Amino acid sequence: MSEANFTKGRFALRLLSDGNLVLNTRDIATGFAYAAYYASGTNDAANPGEELVYSESGDMYILRNNGSRFDLIQPDKLRSSKDYYQRATLNFDGVLTWYYYPRTSKVDSGAGWSEIQHFPDNACISIGTNVGDSDSGACGYNSICSIGDDQKPVCQCPPYYSVDPNDIIGSCEPDFKPDACGQFEEDGAKSEYMMTPLLNTDWPFADYARLDPSSEEECKNSCLNDCSCSVVIFGGSSCWKKKLPLSNGRQDDTLGKTAWLKVTNNSFTPPGKVPPVSVKYKSNAAITGLLGGSVCVNFILLTAIIALGFFFMRSRKQFKVCEHQKRFNFEYGTAHSFTYSMLESATNGFREEIGSGSFGVVYKGTITVGGNVTPVAVKKLDRTFMTVDKEFTAEVNAIGLTHHKNLVRFIGYCKEADKRLLVYEYMSNGTVADYLFGELRPSWQSRINIAQGIARGLLYLHEECTTQIIHCDIKPQNILVDDYYNARISDFGLAKLLHLNQSQTNTAIRGTKGYVAPEWFKNKPVSVKVDVYSFGVMLLEIVCCRKNVCMEFSTSDERAILTDWAFDCFQSGMLDALVNGDMEALNDVAQLERFVKVALWCIQEDPNLRLTMKQVTQMLEGLAEVPSPPSSTSFSVTVQV
Repeated sequence: MSEANFTKGRFALRLLSDGNLVLNTRDIATGFAYAAYYASGTNDAANPGEELVYSESGDMYILRNNGSRFDLIQPDKLRSSKDYYQRATLNFDGVLTWYYYPRTSKVDSGAGWSEIQHFPDNACISIGTNVGDSDSGACGYNSICSIGDDQKPVCQCPPYYSVDPNDIIGSCEPDFKPDACGQFEEDGAKSEYMMTPLLNTDWPFADYARLDPSSEEECKNSCLNDCSCSVVIFGGSSCWKKKLPLSNGRQDDTLGKTAWLKVTNNSFTPPGKVPPVSVKYKSNAAITGLLGGSVCVNFILLTAIIALGFFFMRSRKQFKVCEHQKRFNFEYGTAHSFTYSMLESATNGFREEIGSGSFGVVYKGTITVGGNVTPVAVKKLDRTFMTVDKEFTAEVNAIGLTHHKNLVRFIGYCKEADKRLLVYEYMSNGTVADYLFGELRPSWQSRINIAQGIARGLLYLHEECTTQIIHCDIKPQNILVDDYYNARISDFGLAKLLHLNQSQTNTAIRGTKGYVAPEWFKNKPVSVKVDVYSFGVMLLEIVCCRKNVCMEFSTSDERAILTDWAFDCFQSGMLDALVNGDMEALNDVAQLERFVKVALWCIQEDPNLRLTMKQVTQMLEGLAEVPSPPSSTSFSVTVQV
């Protein structure tokens, strides 16, 4: 199922009764085997294969009826069994791979398991190539498969889609509410959607309509006007229309086709289970929507006249983007350049301050694109960033390439004279600090979701985006909460921008007291493990709904410093003290213990002992076991996942 999940998965290697050795995907629920994506061809009636042999010498072959062999490993790639261990593995990605490993340190000292060969050569193309199969392909549904540098398949979600945590094969789901027939005609939903491109990408099967000949613009408009359409593929003069779910997605420079995805203009996140929260988080949006709808129905003509007059009166003052619309349609993968006057107008003269931090002050504003008013957060960076010049644009464009369900969406920037500003989507529910440390304690399940979401976002920044990003200031105040109580990491990439200023040193301490990893104070190089440390501190805060340093306790009280107290509680088997009568958490003690153990691994003094965010994510989601953590001063225990 994954590198860390060893339950029975989707792929099978079988020697069939006709003598053919095959690799195929299977339905996990029913066990039904789909068509083979690899076959040895040893099923000829005159001399079929009878036995699959993996010899002590590391040779693997099919023994035929007449005693001859069909070799699966090329003879020139075989290694001496005297000097090497050898194994064959059907990996979780469906690729059958042979490996070797030196038996003694005298041979290739320091080497790990090395690959001998693998097949199929291109799993993205080979797996699920049969039209009519109900399988999703090499990756899950609505996903894209590409071949990595190691020639193995890499599965990714398209822009504005995220991995469905409830899907066992790793399918992707939209971060927005997909178009639905019925509401499309009723409430003008067409205007809520736009088309965003993916070059050299195709989902080759299950198109329900084809336009030929067609221009690219006609192809896109056809999808926008069709409530059933989620994606169109354009190539040459042909247009293929597709519905969800999509299967067999692949990305390759040789395809020569462009996929256009229909996404919402605002790319909002689909509603999940909205957790119980205190009154201060509740909104009158539903009531306002009903009243607004009633007014529109009863006074539609009058409203239209007033709106027309208002448009002409405000046309000179309003934040204008018509002439710039081609420059910033808020499509994925672009950071849009704003002038200072645009952002000054958008924020009404920087009137409404909604936050401040180590990087600058944040103001609420609105921008209008295509008639849609979108709330934004505009951050005025402090003077530290003013001398960052040409590298600034390159770095903010790199930040613009990031897209994940658990990151605050970066829209654009301003670099004008000595002014540096960044524009983000606006998050209506404040920060995780507001959420955790308010009068009412959030539900246990909502805290689990928040912690897992932050972990996924950090994993993306550390390992999955184009350029690795170390946040350097992970804390509850820098994690925002969207309309559906999803955690969204903000301020990512700003630490690297700061280091572009040559007056700053790479060893200058960044971060916030209480969340800063020990290596910052030791003049040592920092890595992604500084974020892991900060996450560990914050994970304990999420579990316990209290701040790491609590001034309510005296300095002699063991509870004053949460990280120290949590380790004492864990060692003495008193986890119930950490959650202070939270019955939801106490009724889920296995999960509670798992979260505390993960946090204690994250805050180890030695960075090498800390988990990676991939390990953290797997452990928090129950996909990997969590060993008991060592004490904070131990250097003798390691984790393997």
